[in-house]
Amino acid sequence: MAEDVNIAVRTQRAGLDSATVLGLACGFGLIIAAIILGGSPGSFINIPSILIVLGGTLAITTMCFTFSEMSRTVKTVSQALFHTPRDPSIAAHQALGVAELARRKGVLALQAIVDQLGNEQFFQSGLIMAMDGTPGSEIETILRRNLNATLQRHQKSASVLRKMAEISPAMGLIGTLVGLVQMLGNLDDPAMIGPSMAVALLTTFYGAVLAYMVFMPLAAKLERNSTEEAIIRTIYMMGAASIGRQENPRRLEMMINSILSPSERVQYFD
Repeated sequence: MAEDVNIAVRTQRAGLDSATVLGLACGFGLIIAAIILGGSPGSFINIPSILIVLGGTLAITTMCFTFSEMSRTVKTVSQALFHTPRDPSIAAHQALGVAELARRKGVLALQAIVDQLGNEQFFQSGLIMAMDGTPGSEIETILRRNLNATLQRHQKSASVLRKMAEISPAMGLIGTLVGLVQMLGNLDDPAMIGPSMAVALLTTFYGAVLAYMVFMPLAAKLERNSTEEAIIRTIYMMGAASIGRQENPRRLEMMINSILSPSERVQYFD
């Protein structure tokens, strides 16, 4: 059982997501190594192909969404690169520690720790409502709406990335057709066949790399992080609502364990 405030307000700070960074680095590193070993790295750099695939993908994706959604996706992706996996059991101990403190010393005693929860603003807002006398059912309703809105924003960002993953290979195909048309239109000029063929092949290459090594993995990572965040916030929502209802923290422990996997379940009062 937690006997001091410091255990209850322990937080996890965000850091560089080594799995995401390492995965991207290794994937591109292997491709670059294969290109260099082939002896002609310069032949894989083609500005027209880059413009067609990258510029076209961004332009067409912007048509499907809005500027604000695109900018929000960039921000969300940057957060995914600086994300530390969070342990739901730590959040459970925090919620139970705060609930136990509120039961022993009263809800107003939470004022001593609420200011220390700056990294957990969702939980902080729920505790503030509890201290203000907001009923537990209303706290749960407000926090659940907040949680659903956050999940919708995350899902929108993931859908933007998945749309980019759909469009980039298509832009690669368009670039291939452009290159083939240019090549067939200049069969009488051997000097033009090579550059046109480069555009035709490299646009497909760029489109596949962006779709299957960047956009789709990032979309999957955003969805994974969103699921993790939903579990953490659900635990905090249960904790704040339980405090608002002045329930026994042991009941809160059973409720929290009901949404956790067997390996993550806590035994706070044992």
